[in-house]
Amino acid sequence: MEIRILGAHCTEAKGLRLVSLLIDSVLVLDAGGLTSSLSLAEQQQVRAILLTHHHFDHTRDLVTFGANGATFPQPVDVYALSQTLDIVNSCLLDGKMYADFSKLPSKEKPFLQLRVIEPLQRQNIQSYDVLPVPLQHTVPSVGYQITSEDGKSLFYTGDTGPGLTACWQHISPQLLIIEVSGINEAQDFLKSVGHLSAGLLKEELIQFRQTKRYLPRVVVVHIPSQFQREVEEELKEVSEELGISIDIGYEDMRITL
Repeated sequence: MEIRILGAHCTEAKGLRLVSLLIDSVLVLDAGGLTSSLSLAEQQQVRAILLTHHHFDHTRDLVTFGANGATFPQPVDVYALSQTLDIVNSCLLDGKMYADFSKLPSKEKPFLQLRVIEPLQRQNIQSYDVLPVPLQHTVPSVGYQITSEDGKSLFYTGDTGPGLTACWQHISPQLLIIEVSGINEAQDFLKSVGHLSAGLLKEELIQFRQTKRYLPRVVVVHIPSQFQREVEEELKEVSEELGISIDIGYEDMRITL
């Protein structure tokens, strides 16, 4: 399994893109930096998109991907919670600011084919075992455990805040891709808006190890660019305290499992 981090940030600037992951060229997790990262030829290989929740930085490029896809030979499935698809339909793919490619080129055969997923209900998507797991956030959200046919697995949280013990009980990944959205000084604010600091991540990783008796490889994304250096320093402290390696995700980073 090859994972390519298309976007690793929650803010955007030159060289920095909104969060999105690509698995083996065919499966996308969140669409914040999808079209801004891939050539048209690479976009044509995408067969399915999994959304963790409806926030703009995780869904934005559905619009431009839909526009590009008007010339692609086959449709693409977009999976999400029903609540997520309701918001995406009414606010992003609403046909007002731009064409709605969940209804074009025709309602019978749209390019973006929206499909509801249910929490904790496994699905086979493009030959991957996909398990959506509910997470703590300000809106309905799921993370995804993705397992390949040869048993390689990752868990991607999308946005999440403290209180992941229940989530850990359902997953056993080799790779954990998780968010840190601010500095420790802003910990109380981050809690209130359903996000993690490095210190809060430390607490969740301790709970993971107590629950599962191991820790997977950890890669952190969704970092605000204006606090990149501070977050990296705080994560280095967590890495040393827990005796593990924590990698900082970056644009076009490639990980092989």
